[in-house]
Amino acid sequence: MVTRRSFLSAGGLALAGLAAPNLARAILRPPAVLEIRMRSDPQGAHVWFEPLGAFIEPGTRVRWILAESVHSTAAYHPVNDRHSLRIPESAEPWDSGILVQAGAAFEVRLTEPGVYDYFCLPHEQAGMVGRLVVGAATGPGALPFDYFLDRRGTSDWRPVPPAARRAFPEVERILREKIVRHAHES
Repeated sequence: MVTRRSFLSAGGLALAGLAAPNLARAILRPPAVLEIRMRSDPQGAHVWFEPLGAFIEPGTRVRWILAESVHSTAAYHPVNDRHSLRIPESAEPWDSGILVQAGAAFEVRLTEPGVYDYFCLPHEQAGMVGRLVVGAATGPGALPFDYFLDRRGTSDWRPVPPAARRAFPEVERILREKIVRHAHES
């Protein structure tokens, strides 16, 4: 005999069965990907990352793609030629090496919350830098560029060059706009 209770239980199970595939897809969905193009004007006089700054959630994969010229992406971190630390202390630094083939790509997954500053090795002095805010505006990348000067064990760290300092988008702007485009892309 079908009772009201058994009918309602069966209906609830049927609804749960319909929702399960959607729930599984949401749980198994790969993390989002942010693509950043490594750009240059035809003469090579102007170089930049596009977008220049972005807010992303922890776990997002970031893929840098060489659009033209030769470029790299490297985290501001002492393991990268003694650059000052400008990523979260517990985050893994990266260095793509020099990419020379248009369409070449390099990818990392950023899981630690904080500000991540990065540069192009051949073009850092020209101000080719970028900034990512992963979940929260914390860590060394959120501090002034010279925060480490009075810290023990950092005397051999290289400071961020003046042109690079001027090129970084403000953290507050990234938090407000979510994506910051380079002036050449506006």
